[in-house]
Amino acid sequence: MFKSVLQAACLSLALAAGAPAFAQQVVKVGSTPTSVPFTFLDTKTNTIQGVMVDIITEIGKDAGFQVQVEPMQFSSLIAALTSKKIDVISAAMFITPARKEVISFSEPVYTYGEGLIVPKSDTKDYAGFDDLKGEAVGAQVGTAFVEPLKKAGLFSEVKIYDTIPDIMRDVNAGRLKAGFADYPVVAYSLKQGQFPQARLVESYKSTMLGSVGIGTRKDDQELLAKINASLAKLKANGTIDKILAKWGLKAS
Repeated sequence: MFKSVLQAACLSLALAAGAPAFAQQVVKVGSTPTSVPFTFLDTKTNTIQGVMVDIITEIGKDAGFQVQVEPMQFSSLIAALTSKKIDVISAAMFITPARKEVISFSEPVYTYGEGLIVPKSDTKDYAGFDDLKGEAVGAQVGTAFVEPLKKAGLFSEVKIYDTIPDIMRDVNAGRLKAGFADYPVVAYSLKQGQFPQARLVESYKSTMLGSVGIGTRKDDQELLAKINASLAKLKANGTIDKILAKWGLKAS
């Protein structure tokens, strides 16, 4: 009988020791399907892929949590986070003072500015906002580019679009004079041969620089600390630079 009790006790200890492996935390990550190369829908696998998916996946491996990517529109990310539909935002989202009032951000992951796209038939070398005075321009809803464009007071209209491809589609078709959007997203799309009648204005100088960060709820500081610790490690060992290079981005 003693032997049976001992075997049962050993079995209980073994199961307890193995429990953490089966109880690994699942973190729901909000990402967008239309911001290639940061986050986009891979139609072959029907999954969200890209820079920010690779980064949060590697962070999860290091920090000990499993990543479950939830696709959604950019404009709904923060609401989904604060309502606890997701636990983390990992997308092409700038860290801004207004957003920091609502959610917390990791240390910066990547820094870049806006790109200017115009129809290929428009060969003018635009340098800044002033060169487009009186024209209608476009930007994506919920991005950090919308307010500066409106506050400039130079444009006849700032049209708001749901996605960056929507902006590029109108520019490509000649329905929009110019569009402002994330430089890496636009550059990557054009490099892939999409929107052949649109071009990126190389003479234009970005004025709305920002840094992409990973978002968490303000009351989830433990998760944020884990993300920051792993992010620092992945920056130091070159993993982040390798991911950026994989998607055609230079280290910032």
